Amino acid sequence: MNLRPLLPALLLGAGAMLAAAEAAGPFRLAIVGLDHGHVDGFLADALARPDVRIVGVVEPKPALAAQYAAHFHLPPALQFSSLETMLATAKPEAVAVFTSTFDHKQVVETCAARGVHVMMEKPLAVSLEHARAMAAAARAHGIHVLVNYETTWYPSNKLAFALALQEHAIGGLRKIVVRSGHQGPKEIGCPESFLVWLTDPKLNGGGALMDFGCYGADLITWLMQGRRPVRVTAVTQQLKPETYPKVDDDATIILEYPQAEGIIQASWNWPVGRKDMDLYGVTGEILVPDRATLRTRKPSGETTTLQPPPLETAWRDPISNFKAVVRGEIPEHPLSTLATNLSVTEILDAARESARTHRSVELPAEPGT
Repeated sequence: MNLRPLLPALLLGAGAMLAAAEAAGPFRLAIVGLDHGHVDGFLADALARPDVRIVGVVEPKPALAAQYAAHFHLPPALQFSSLETMLATAKPEAVAVFTSTFDHKQVVETCAARGVHVMMEKPLAVSLEHARAMAAAARAHGIHVLVNYETTWYPSNKLAFALALQEHAIGGLRKIVVRSGHQGPKEIGCPESFLVWLTDPKLNGGGALMDFGCYGADLITWLMQGRRPVRVTAVTQQLKPETYPKVDDDATIILEYPQAEGIIQASWNWPVGRKDMDLYGVTGEILVPDRATLRTRKPSGETTTLQPPPLETAWRDPISNFKAVVRGEIPEHPLSTLATNLSVTEILDAARESARTHRSVELPAEPGT
């Protein structure tokens, strides 16, 4: 097909979209919650961007709110103790959520009723019941609900997906192994406000299984193109009960698919922090040791190291992506969508039940049945 006659119209359309985005002004973003440790870097990045305007920060705990206000020089007009008051006063386009995982449901339902889009730090929910309630609120009010994972923005993961599923460089996928973990949240110095809920089985839904198991469930669901496993088997341990008496600190989850298997290793007990994965196919292997490195290996043993290309701007970081999605410039990232993360929550629910009962859990043929 000859696209030359269409180029002026296409360029005009792109120009119109850019002009519309510029006319809309900076992205009006609010922060809800300050007791998730990832808020520090996110808020610093957002405040430094000319295309983003922080219009409100919600934190009901006075001491924590004062700490962040002093550190980031937040004026009183931006500080709120109530989500409802902030939404009515600041009128954000969207909110980024840094509460406990348990509180995600209330935030989504409150924002949805006002047509405000939501992105939260992983995972989506403490339970499938909470996840389905959030999905229902999002559908009813037509908002985006996205889940932010660090690994979504790894160029190496995008290249691995392209090689395995678009170029079929290693034949059909047979096994996916995802490892995510570190020495432990207390050991790496997470603030007390973060530790309080991260190690609470109600507020976090579990320990390492939830905190790091979600990465593997997210990536494997993406690589399996949205297909759900037929069976989930999990083993959890408390290797440091004196440090984490209420939750697991190590988990291994096996996901069974027709002709494929996913293995998730999640831990607060490793001597080093890591987020990496291996893909095994019929005719080769893809190794992804970090965000910027990828290697392929053939049955002969020949290994090739590839340099992943940089990600496009709107797909490079959570703030740029959230803004572009909310303003209708791009579709949602498949790793961030509600559909993917409903499957992630279903997998984590089944993993907890498997670990509790020491039995495999078979998933229903259709979600929700």
